[in-house]
Amino acid sequence: MSADAASRPGRLGVGIVGAGRVGAVLGSALRGAGHPVVGVSAVSAESRERASTLLPGVPVLEVPEVVRRAELVLLAVPDDVLAPLVRGLADTGAWQAGQIVAHTSGRFGTAVLDPARAAGVIPLALHPAMTFTGTSLDLSRLVGCAFAVTAPGPVLPIGQALVVEIGGEPVVVAEDQRPLYHAGLAHGANHLVVLVAQAAQALRAAGVEEPGHVLRPLLEAALDGALRAEDAAGEGGAGAISALTGPVRRGDAGTVAEHVAVLAAMGAASGAVDVPTGYGALSRAATARALSAGLVRADAAQHVLDALAGIITTPSVLQQGDHGTPPAGPPGQDGPAEDDGTPSQEDS
Repeated sequence: MSADAASRPGRLGVGIVGAGRVGAVLGSALRGAGHPVVGVSAVSAESRERASTLLPGVPVLEVPEVVRRAELVLLAVPDDVLAPLVRGLADTGAWQAGQIVAHTSGRFGTAVLDPARAAGVIPLALHPAMTFTGTSLDLSRLVGCAFAVTAPGPVLPIGQALVVEIGGEPVVVAEDQRPLYHAGLAHGANHLVVLVAQAAQALRAAGVEEPGHVLRPLLEAALDGALRAEDAAGEGGAGAISALTGPVRRGDAGTVAEHVAVLAAMGAASGAVDVPTGYGALSRAATARALSAGLVRADAAQHVLDALAGIITTPSVLQQGDHGTPPAGPPGQDGPAEDDGTPSQEDS
């Protein structure tokens, strides 16, 4: 932290509750903006290492002590932990009047902070629309990153200012729209990963040794084109779907039918029945959107839908047990765990 940054007015002592991938990075970013970090909670070995790397010299403390020391408390914990944590700290009288309390959950607005608000805190919900690695690489990615900011009207500028200070772009999201906002992000980011996995599995089954290498230029160009089209669309424009290419847009029902056949055969042979059903669901959605945008004729769209009719709409992988897709990891390991043993926040 530079002397100039530290001497700027309005600097706040920041306490980080949860040194996961999000908390440690945002704490480091706030520190770089001149806000001293007065304490961080970290229990797991991974979190302690992350805190040591991204927040060197910051004391690792118990959560109540982090809250006691801080003027700005950043709660970077899993969604399911947030409400009990806020309530528990309220029950022990930990919150202080005038304290700023911000959480990083995409799902919640500020209502989840009501127990703290009753003690006189200033509630903020600040969610970065980005996935995190938990390393210093994330700091540069915060520049220009959109943050969903939700707060009561009089204190909304505080949340916006904090986001701007660390290089982000505040986007105001209403309290009652946070779940829909978060669902949109999760649908885009998480299911994009699933789509890549499915496409890569099909390519590997076709004998391609490095599917990622083959997919990268195609998917990067498709994503860039779709996002540019969405940004340029304006009110009432076709948006991302105008960048659609391929057999659906061409109304090439024969190609679609062949895709259905070969993907169904692959699914039957490998147990990856989610691949043909995923292809079917997205092809139907693409057809409907292309038709609505005037990109394909009604008769051509119907031929495509007829070609998709043989794909079951509900994956049977959930009932197939050992015949389904391979598990993500050993039994009992659902993903990386954070300090309290719950899955760590990495939002999105």
